[in-house]
Amino acid sequence: MTGKQRISYFYQPDVGHFYYGPSHPMKPHRIKMAHHLILSYGMYRQMECYRSHPATPAEMAAFHSEDYIQFLAKATPDNLRGHSTAMQRFNVGEYTDCPVFDGIFEFTQLYAGASLDGAVKLNRGDADVAINWSGGLHHAKKSEASGFCYINDIVLAILELLKVHARVLYIDIDIHHGDGVEEAFYCTDRVMTFSLHKYGDFFPGTGHIKDTGAKEGTGFSVNAPLTSGMTDDAYVRIFKPVMAKIMEVFRPGAIVLQCGADSIVGDRLGCFNLSLRGHAECVRYTQSFRVPTLVLGGGGYTIRNVARCWAYETSVLLDVDLPDEIPYNDYYEFYAPDYKLHLTPDQRENLNTEASLESVRIDLLTQLNGLKGAPSVQMMEVPPDFELIRQSIGVEDDRSDAKEDREGEGMNDGGSGDDVRERGSGRTRDGKGERRAHEAEFYDND
Repeated sequence: MTGKQRISYFYQPDVGHFYYGPSHPMKPHRIKMAHHLILSYGMYRQMECYRSHPATPAEMAAFHSEDYIQFLAKATPDNLRGHSTAMQRFNVGEYTDCPVFDGIFEFTQLYAGASLDGAVKLNRGDADVAINWSGGLHHAKKSEASGFCYINDIVLAILELLKVHARVLYIDIDIHHGDGVEEAFYCTDRVMTFSLHKYGDFFPGTGHIKDTGAKEGTGFSVNAPLTSGMTDDAYVRIFKPVMAKIMEVFRPGAIVLQCGADSIVGDRLGCFNLSLRGHAECVRYTQSFRVPTLVLGGGGYTIRNVARCWAYETSVLLDVDLPDEIPYNDYYEFYAPDYKLHLTPDQRENLNTEASLESVRIDLLTQLNGLKGAPSVQMMEVPPDFELIRQSIGVEDDRSDAKEDREGEGMNDGGSGDDVRERGSGRTRDGKGERRAHEAEFYDND
């Protein structure tokens, strides 16, 4: 790679202050922890940092239905009794994995607005890479919440990029299949989706290798179904040749890369065995093509490891080396007992055999070889982009010395306790969980 690329970083200080509820594995606080690692390592000095704007209902309506947006805007924990029919219709509420919590709509506005701002920055040619670690909520559908996701910021950002670019590539390295994004673009050849995920008795249950698209989009959905224990070497041996072939035949004008951290070792819901370096190698390889790229977060439920992952991948994008010793920051005690950046993969079996991986690789390359070149579109006047609010981010002063109770977090072994949810309601199979007290997650006097 010759010459460092221009990196823009989008962050809203309030995005880490929302709380899904007791025992819920999704912790927005992880975004704030990642931000403080980025600050303490000094990486903010090498990026253009922006406070993103909150997405408006009109911007969300580019993909989502207006009645769904209106429901999210008015739903609160105090008025649920009057919305039981709507909650069932939109897959939101107590008996789903998408609860109604205080500030739910504001939360969606913050993460979606940052992704839109990043897309606009790329469209204007003002950056080579735009980062929004609060984004990447890939399960949300047009009129339905799913898998902890309410508004699909990825789809909104891709639609924004399509105003300027004829073709957009979406890459998903979350352990869960990127079903919401694939579904949104399943019938078009202007967006190619490439997802590597656990497939089988695992949420959301989609992403079979033969799910390749429909109508004009036939062949443009690329799925790599994997199973438990995936290692760095095995993962990269699937990712790199397929990615190289995609760039050859599809030639995207822009890329959206979802970096869900639940595919790294030790995740509470995941069962892969990737190190930070293995996960980040996909980021490094994608950046090597020097195509305008929007980099987003996603899943990740052992929050200290999520912060480690996204801080390290920020350094990869900046092409800087970080010391393994984590510098002191507001959440330093989360990284006990070793206070190191990198994670060591577990000594466990990779259930993906050489034969199964080779079969996936060959099938995907065959699928891509069958495409008849990159599709083109008629030139049209570019629609106006959304307003971009630019405010430099300062270091926050709100310090907290509370600790997270980390007991119970750790590797999921790919057995019956994996992230298996009923497809109808999205509810976890056993419904169990434990409350982890931290004042940043707004527990009430307990």
